[in-house]
Amino acid sequence: MTELPRLISHKLCPYVQRAVIALTEKGVAFERIDVDLANKPDWFLKVSPLGKTPVLVVGEHAIFESAVILEYLEETQANPLHPAEALRRAEHRAWIEFGSAVLNDVAGFYSAPTEVAFRAKTSQLEARFARLEARPSVGPWFDGDRFSLVDAVFGPVFRYFDVFDEIADFGILTGKPKLARWRAMLAARPSVRLAVSADYPALLHDFIERRRSYLSQLKARAAA
Repeated sequence: MTELPRLISHKLCPYVQRAVIALTEKGVAFERIDVDLANKPDWFLKVSPLGKTPVLVVGEHAIFESAVILEYLEETQANPLHPAEALRRAEHRAWIEFGSAVLNDVAGFYSAPTEVAFRAKTSQLEARFARLEARPSVGPWFDGDRFSLVDAVFGPVFRYFDVFDEIADFGILTGKPKLARWRAMLAARPSVRLAVSADYPALLHDFIERRRSYLSQLKARAAA
């Protein structure tokens, strides 16, 4: 019996979610193993040279970095999530990098220690999403009728805002109807919805509280 690939993951990691979504969309059975990144086991550090998730272990081979995992799955599995044309594939890869930049801004948003830094990250995120909103799109997915790896990347991005919206309306996604439709489509997609455990919102709320950031303060005020 062939051994299932193992996805080494963390419950909150958006990059893990990308891999889960791609594996699910491709119909690949896999075993998911969650690790505590605050207390990394020795075996994990042996397969993850950068000490990060995700890592896809296939037999004796460990593939790290989500972008590399996604490309490996494209090269080896059925149900392609990249366009067939080289130019459009390149465009999609570029937008995946854009999605990674948005995730970096999200991290800066929830980690900002002061109001000034927080407002700067809020403005930067709003500008990123305004750029996405301005992009010509025929929908319902990023590039038309077919779900793609770009969709797999932005599903975890929008999921953050399900929790942020419970704290306050920061105006980041306000007035962006195309993104609102895309966000709703992604939230309803089974592969996206099931890429996290049922306790994800509670875990993210707890994570934000423990950051002791400006957002943590706003959350505490909203709960008071």
